[in-house]
Amino acid sequence: MPEPLFTYPKKEKLKSRKIIKYIFEQGESIKTYPILIRYVENDLEYPQVGVSVSKRNFKNAVDRNRIKRQLREAYRLHKGQLTNKGKNHSIMILYIGKTHLGSEKIHKVVHTLLNEIK
Repeated sequence: MPEPLFTYPKKEKLKSRKIIKYIFEQGESIKTYPILIRYVENDLEYPQVGVSVSKRNFKNAVDRNRIKRQLREAYRLHKGQLTNKGKNHSIMILYIGKTHLGSEKIHKVVHTLLNEIK
């Protein structure tokens, strides 16, 4: 039975330190301010995604957690673009901006970046 399209199940959450390290060492990157995406192709039947926000730019955990929540939500709504391409990727979404932007701007940027993934 196929998974519903607009979900973000536990198996899609990128937690493996080995894979994250590999993404940063060998992966490709695409960037549109204020978001950077690093990714590698994986052998799984589904994409895996992790999000990160720098503590240097956002001192308060409340602010970092809000941005991470917005990034995960933007991915959840636009992940259909990835599954339509036939390949699956392990992806890290990094928020590199120094100021917080609204959800609409984050959604637009994530949408355009996910389209660029090969």
